Amino acid sequence: MNPRHTRSLTEGPSPADAHAPALPYPDGWFAVAFAAELVPGTVLTRPLQGEDVVLYRLRDGGVRAVRPYCPHLGAHLGLGAMEGDDLICPFHRFAFGPDGSCVRTGYGTPPPPSSDLAALPVREVNDTVFVWRHHDGRAPDWEPVTWHALGTRAPRFAAWEMPGHSQDVVENTVDLGHFGPLHGWGESEVAEPAVFDGRSFRVSVRSRERVPLLGESPLEVTLEGCGISQVHVCTALPRFGVRTCALYATTMIAPAAFQLRQASRLDVAEPGALPGPAARWLSRSLTRLLAGVMFRGNCEFVAQDFPVWATKRYQSPPRLARGDGPIGPFRHWARQFYPPDRLRAHVPSSVRSAEGSRSG
Repeated sequence: MNPRHTRSLTEGPSPADAHAPALPYPDGWFAVAFAAELVPGTVLTRPLQGEDVVLYRLRDGGVRAVRPYCPHLGAHLGLGAMEGDDLICPFHRFAFGPDGSCVRTGYGTPPPPSSDLAALPVREVNDTVFVWRHHDGRAPDWEPVTWHALGTRAPRFAAWEMPGHSQDVVENTVDLGHFGPLHGWGESEVAEPAVFDGRSFRVSVRSRERVPLLGESPLEVTLEGCGISQVHVCTALPRFGVRTCALYATTMIAPAAFQLRQASRLDVAEPGALPGPAARWLSRSLTRLLAGVMFRGNCEFVAQDFPVWATKRYQSPPRLARGDGPIGPFRHWARQFYPPDRLRAHVPSSVRSAEGSRSG
């Protein structure tokens, strides 16, 4: 065989969709865009659990989310445009007003009956646009949490797409055992035990962190979850007077693929070492530099998990060890976000019972 004409053989772990079926699509609020992306006059199309969602912003700042197909003859509205507050279909130029009703056709005839757009519940919180999705089409019965906006600087954004299931990202926050082996944290301890309450959970950890340009400091971390798709991570480096917060929002786009969005903020205590304008200039310059360093560090930190998420499968029941963190209680809590009949197809009842009783 002539080696110049051979092809590389597949090697390395298979992506997640090559394994046993992942968990089903969850229910709840899911990120489809950063708020800053949705400027007035822009029409965006985003994937959500195997379907498209069309987004646009009105002149008063309100956001709309609709199913993608025109009720007239099915053209994709993501190819359309805005005229004032009206969404214009690209095919016959039917116009739909802010309430989704058809207000005119492209040729001056009366709009057909029952031609309203199929609107989707949408919320704009935490610098992000969320759309509600439920397996049986029910209306929202809970709201996404509005977390604090740290500091005065504009947030920084990042987004990724990869194979896997979005629950792994949220479960990662209570998998306390992986922070040392994978991310290199120093010795850690639980500052506040995990609490699962309704649609939310919270856990706090203390450790140590080495920061580029600054050195090592005690690290205080509080992780809060809302639904099975949003995690808010607050950190404090008290030695340097640095605090950060980041929203991580996960969205399933296909049965074994998801998107992850990160919106990060930073706040630095005033140094107070120099008087007047010099201190303010130095503070702004150092804060800008530090914000960039911390943002890149956050992105690199979370990216260390990507190869694991992209190739792992849902191990049920997990063989937990002391020091893992509250993975069992988390999984028991997470079941509320899945259709019971579809969850049974993935996780046998004996396993579900066993997971709920394990504390890790």
